[in-house]
Formats: sequence, structure tokens, C-alpha cells
Amino acid sequence: MAERTGPLIIIGGHEDKEGDKTILKEVARRVNGGKLVIATVASHQPDGYFDAYQKAFGALGVDNLVELYVHERGETLEQETQSVFDDAAGIFFTGGDQLRISSQIGDTPVERMVRDIHARGGVIAGTSAGASVMSETMLVKGSSAESHRIGDLHMAPGLGLVRDVIIDQHFAERGRIGRLLGAVAQNPRVLGIGIDEDTAIVLEGCCFRVAGAGAVYIVDGSGVTRSNIAEASPERTLSMHDVRLHVLSHGDEFDLDERRPCPRADR
Repeated sequence: MAERTGPLIIIGGHEDKEGDKTILKEVARRVNGGKLVIATVASHQPDGYFDAYQKAFGALGVDNLVELYVHERGETLEQETQSVFDDAAGIFFTGGDQLRISSQIGDTPVERMVRDIHARGGVIAGTSAGASVMSETMLVKGSSAESHRIGDLHMAPGLGLVRDVIIDQHFAERGRIGRLLGAVAQNPRVLGIGIDEDTAIVLEGCCFRVAGAGAVYIVDGSGVTRSNIAEASPERTLSMHDVRLHVLSHGDEFDLDERRPCPRADR
């Protein structure tokens, strides 16, 4: 029987590292004393990232941490880089530029090792840019805090650890509902997932649970009856009818296959 893939912990950014550490506790519990790789690949200037997570996870009893950073794509072919993953129980992608993750490690031995860890039950976590890169197609650029203009969106292939969704982060804080609607309008097959700061979805199988202080927004375009995404000029504001929106908070669960929130036992 094939092993079940491990959980994905997808974080909207700026997770609490000094207080209750609700989200980091989710990672620590699943690492369960094992080795955690802190992948700072997304950052152009990674200094300080590893130290901050070493302190935060150390307080949670996770002492076996190693850093993965790739200056140039060719480093992924080196044994020294690949050895970072030896006996790893999980990987945590930090923030920065999601395009840097996909361009530096995509289709390399490092990406294959990430997939191997996930396939054998290890936890894969990512915050901010590390969250966006989890999906097959990721949002790379688009205006925040305003209605979506049809030509104002850039997407690129992600790592594809979760299928049929597109993920945006720092969601309410940066007013990104417009660009997530634009992404779903371009491809109504996918669910749009917007995650607030200090908030995460913990995905196991086809269902996820929300953890943290903020909200998670689900944009479902499967029932859209009209949009102007394909017919209007690039400067035109997006029009989209009969789109469905779910807003979830801590403890809420959602079934990606059914595209529906799950009933909560405590209600």
C-alpha cells in the first residue's frame, strides 16, 4: 500500500514567532523531534531568516534545523546541497520572491527531494512566497488594494504540491481580493485561496483546517455566469457574475474536492 503524502502547512505570512506560535506549533508537532530544513531560497538577502526560525522553533523543542539556500541553480546538482535533505522530517519555505523558488529549484534534484519527503509523509510548510509556490500555477505580480484591471496580472508555474487551486498571501492586509478574483476569472476550474497574515491552512488529503488569527477566503468561480476577462481591453475593470465566496476562520474546515466547508462538530 502506498504511503499517504504528508501535510502541507500553507501560511499567509508574518506568522507569530514570539507569542503562542500557533502556526509554528502545527509544524513542530508534525516534525516530532526530527530534522527540519529551513529553505530560505525565496530571499535575495537571506541573512537573519534562519536565525529567527532557529530561535522560534528551538523554543518549541525543534532543535535539529538546517538551512537550505541556493545562490545559483547549478548548486542544486552538488552533493553538499543535496545532503541537507538527509533524514529530513520536513521542509519550511520562508518568504521573499516565489519566482526565485521555482526558477532556482524547479525540475532539479532539490525539487525531487522535496517531493520525496512529501510522498513519504513528511511535512512541507511555506509562508508568504513559500505559500504561493505550493500550487501548480502561482500568482507572481498584480496590483493590491484596488479593483482588478484585466491586463494587470502575472502568473507562473509553481511546485504543484496542491492541485486545482491558486494561492495568495498577506491577503486582507494588502487588499488582494481583486487580483485573486482576476486569477479565478482566467481559470474558473481552480479555487482561489487567499490567506491572511498569521493564518494558515493545514491540508491533509483533500481537506484543510484553518489555524491562526486571521481569515482564509475561498473564491469559487465554477458557477460564474459571465465575465469580461476575455473580451475587454487590458485597462478595463474586471466584471464577474455569480462568483461564490467563503470566509473561514480558526478551526473551520474545507473540502477541496466538494468545494464546500465541512460541518463543525462543536456547532
